[in-house]
Order: sequence, then structure tokens, then C-alpha cells
Amino acid sequence: MPATTRTTLRRSLVAAAALPVLIGALASCGYGAEAKKDDAAEKAPVAADAKKLSAPEVRIGYFPNLTHATALIGVKDGLIQKELGGTVLKPQTFNAGPSEIEALNGGSLDIGFIGPSPSINAYVKSKGKNLRIISGSASGGVKLVVNPDKIKTLDDVKGKRIATPQKGNTQDVALLNWIAEKGWSVDPESGKGDVSVVRTDNKVTPDAYKSGSIDGAWVPEPTASKLVSQGASVLLDETSLWPDKKFVITNIIVSQKFLSEHPDVVEAVLRGTVKTNAWINANPDKAKASANAALEAESGKALAAKVIDPAWPSIAITNDPLAATLKTQSEWAVKAKLIDQPDLAGIYDLKLLNKVLKEAGQPEVSDAGLGVK
Repeated sequence: MPATTRTTLRRSLVAAAALPVLIGALASCGYGAEAKKDDAAEKAPVAADAKKLSAPEVRIGYFPNLTHATALIGVKDGLIQKELGGTVLKPQTFNAGPSEIEALNGGSLDIGFIGPSPSINAYVKSKGKNLRIISGSASGGVKLVVNPDKIKTLDDVKGKRIATPQKGNTQDVALLNWIAEKGWSVDPESGKGDVSVVRTDNKVTPDAYKSGSIDGAWVPEPTASKLVSQGASVLLDETSLWPDKKFVITNIIVSQKFLSEHPDVVEAVLRGTVKTNAWINANPDKAKASANAALEAESGKALAAKVIDPAWPSIAITNDPLAATLKTQSEWAVKAKLIDQPDLAGIYDLKLLNKVLKEAGQPEVSDAGLGVK
């Protein structure tokens, strides 16, 4: 984080009813922190006579998460590799935003799918020199789910223990903002106040709920639907709080160095993601099955129907980065006193995306005034 930022990057374990709780300021979805090489490249072989672009390979990172469906499907089904020709797609999966940003900054990753909070934090920390957001990928897929025996109305949330993935992550900021708008107060550092905000790794949130150490959670899919399968109920879908019921949950980012040196490769990747998104939206049932197959390949276990069936339709797959909503999310983080006012000028570079969209006969998308000049 920059010197002006009040929070510092840290990862520490604290107790929450004897369950591990992961704290961090840069995460997007709140999963672990290790990246691993994927064998997905073997599933989408490069044609022997395919022509290479300006780079021999492109390293693309993403999470094994439904909100990263564009990457899951585009990689597994070869839709992105097809556009790259002889340039080899080298996929890597990550379990948290910080580790993906670290890989991008360290030069071991070129392009990544990631949430808005780590994008903002990394851009500000580097003083606008490490990344650009080049496309959207997903909107929505975040819900407040609660124990229906303890919480029956929104007002009942007061005095209860509500989990978010990590301090300062996208869902944490949204919950803190919602709490403030209810007229309640919570200390953003400790999470203590009129609502107890319990920062809990999504991987253990279902166990935390089952044990009764939390009363609910403001979390992304599929964690929300996993909790519902354990008896929780959906009290609020975050999309209802946003204009047009849309807000960014996943962006596509690129190393500025790679974008400068290999714009043809970046354009090919975007052509692949635009075509992947078109296929997903035209074939929702097949896309759901494909995403679940990719998750099974990554984790060794597919999501149960009772989890993926309600989770999938709550996520909107889109090329639009919904830049105005990222700007709003940064303002919420400032209001929550998690960060000082960031300078986001230049965080977007949508020229190649809009070129690809125009060629595909689709409307251009906006950078909300935060684009490269």
C-alpha cells in the first residue's frame, strides 16, 4: 500500500471460535495464497503450423472460482488459445489477489483475472506503473446469507457476527459501507462495533457457519450457495444495491510492460475472452457444466448441483469493466477509512478491447474517465 494508506499489508492469523481467520488488505476473493501451474495448456494444444505472435508465450492467471468463469472456460475449451495461434497460453491458478499481483509485479505473470480491490491497491502502490485494467469479466455473484433462526430482517443484522473474506477486500468494503448507510458504526481495523465483522477465509467460512461462530456472511459465489446448502438463507443480493443491478467483481489486468511490448498478444487474448463470453451467454447450461468441469480439474471435486445451480445465474459474464462501479468501490474504501483518496487516473486502457468489440459488432465500453490519456 502507498505511504498515505492507513492500512498496511499483512497476513496474520487471529482466533475466531478456534477457527483460522485470514486478514489481508489486498485480497479480492479471500482464498489461500499459493499459485500453481495448470495443465490446461495440454487440453488446448497449439497447432503445429500455427503462427506465433510477438511473444512465444503468454502467462495468464486466474482463480478456481465461478466469478472467473471466462478464464475457466476460455482456457479449458481452448477458446483463448485458438486466437493466440502459435503463441502458447501458459495458465496459472491463484487462490488470492495478493499472490497474483506479486506474480505480475515479479514478471512471472503477464495477464490476470482479479477483483477490483487488489487492482486498485496494486495500481496505487506502484504509483500507476505496474498494471492496467483492460477488460471486465464478471459482475455480481455476491450475497449476504444468514442464519434464518437468528436473523430474519436486515435490522436483525445489528449485534450479529457477519463474515467477509478479508479486511479491505471487495466484499468487506461493501459490507462496511452498507453498515454505515444503516446508521451503525464499526471500527474498520478490528471489525468491532454494532456489527461484528469477522474476516474469515472463504475456505473455512462454511465450517465457521456450521459451528455457529458466525451468524452470516457477505461473500461471493460459490461460498454463498455453499452456506445456503447448509441451511442459511439469502437476506440480500448485493446487485440490488447497485444502479442497473451491476457491479464489477472480476477484471482482466495486464502488466504494463507486457502490454507495451506485445499488444498483438494482448489483443488476441481479448479476442478470445470476448468470444468466450459470447459463448457463455449464449449457452448458459453448457457453460455452467464446462465451468464446473474446469473446477473439478483444478480441485479434484466438482460443485454439487445444489451449490452451482443457484450460484451460476447470479453471476453476469460481461466484457464491460463497469468502471464507474470500481470508482464507487474505491470511494467506499475511503469512507470506511481503509485507504486515503487514491489517484486512479490511467488505471484503464480499453483501446484494444473496444477495437475487438467493434470488430465483433458489439458496443464499446467506458472507462468512466479513468483511462490512459
